[in-house]
Amino acid sequence: MRIWTLHPSHLDRQGLIALWREALLARAVLRGMTRGYRHHPQLSRFREHPAPRFTISLYLAAVHAEAEQRGYLFDRTKVGRHRDCRPIVSTRGQLEYEWEHLLRKLRRRSPEWYRRIRTVPPTAHPCFQIVEGPVESWEKSR
Repeated sequence: MRIWTLHPSHLDRQGLIALWREALLARAVLRGMTRGYRHHPQLSRFREHPAPRFTISLYLAAVHAEAEQRGYLFDRTKVGRHRDCRPIVSTRGQLEYEWEHLLRKLRRRSPEWYRRIRTVPPTAHPCFQIVEGPVESWEKSR
């Protein structure tokens, strides 16, 4: 599971579709509707938020908006209820780590998309506020 701190606009088609599915799974986990992935480290930042269910739905809304902008037909009814809420704080180190991770994936999987975005500065998903700091402690491959 990868719930990107990066803005979904950076993802290629395969990445955006995978993010949609994984964020839906994350929402099911946060709602207590699944036995798997309950202790996944990436979900800790949502669990620590005062409104984790609204926040994951807000996360999904931004993914849906990106998909819609590209002409994809993601099911809007799966987004769930959401409202603007306090952003999740993440670090510049995490954002940069994910950017390098994504670029490595894209170089192999989607060379054309890689060439398109490699010089663009990475931006964060709107659910996150970026502060200075190292890669997050929950990240597996630090």
